[in-house]
Amino acid sequence: MMNIKQYLDSTYLKTPEQAGISKTETLEKVRELVEEAIKNDFYAVMIRPDFVSKARKMIDNAGKDVKLGTVIAFPEGNVSTKEKIQEATKAIKDGADELDFVINYTAFKAGNIQGVAKEVKQCNELVLGHGKIIKWIIEAAALTNDEIARITNLIKSVTMEEFPEKAKNVFVKSSTGFYKTRDGQPNGATEENIKIMIENAGELPVKAAGGVRTYQEAEKMVNLGVKRIGASAAKNIADGSNEVSTSAEY
Repeated sequence: MMNIKQYLDSTYLKTPEQAGISKTETLEKVRELVEEAIKNDFYAVMIRPDFVSKARKMIDNAGKDVKLGTVIAFPEGNVSTKEKIQEATKAIKDGADELDFVINYTAFKAGNIQGVAKEVKQCNELVLGHGKIIKWIIEAAALTNDEIARITNLIKSVTMEEFPEKAKNVFVKSSTGFYKTRDGQPNGATEENIKIMIENAGELPVKAAGGVRTYQEAEKMVNLGVKRIGASAAKNIADGSNEVSTSAEY
C-alpha cells in the first residue's frame, strides 16, 4: 500500500458558525486535528488563521515536523490584494508554514486577467520572500475546463517569470471544498479537473482538495501526479479505508 501520509494535509476549516458550535469547541477540534496529525505523521495540518498561533505552539512543543498551513481570503477569494496580504502577513507572523490563497476567480471569469496576475505576483512575493509555501486555490467547480486551463497557466506564467527558482513552492490547488455545486456535482478534485491542472501547471505542483475522502480516491490522485491532498478525512485515508467517513466534508 502506498505511503499516503506524506501527501496529506489534514484539514478543518469550518467557522464556529458554520459548524454550529462555539469558538472554544472549534479550538478543541483544531487541537484534536493537530494531535492526530502529530501521532500519525501527516505532512501538514490546515486550519483557519485564528488558530495558527495555538497550533504552532502545539507542534513545536511536540518536536514534530508537521507543517502548519492556513487559508487566506477563504472561501470566496474576492477581497482586495491588500487585504489578502494583510491576512497573510499576520499568519506568517503567527507561525504558518504554508498559505493557501483563494484566487480571485470571479474577477478572472469577468475578464480582469491583469488584476489577477498582479495579485498572484504580489502574494507570491510576500510568501516566497519569507521562505514559505504558497498554494493558489482556483475553485475548479466554478470554472469551465477552458478557464481551469487558463487560470492554471496564468499562475504558472507569473511564477515562472518572477520566481522560476521557487516554482516548487507554488502550488495550484483545486478547491476550497466549500463551493456549492448544482445537483450534488463534485466540487473540486475530479479526475478531469486534476488532469487539466497538471497538464497546464508546468513545473508547479498540484494539490487535490474537495471531495477526496477514501484511500482509493487519494491513491488515484497521487497516480495522476498530485503532490499534496487536502482532506478532512485524513485519518480514514491513512488507515487505508475505502468507506466514506462521516467526518469527510472537505
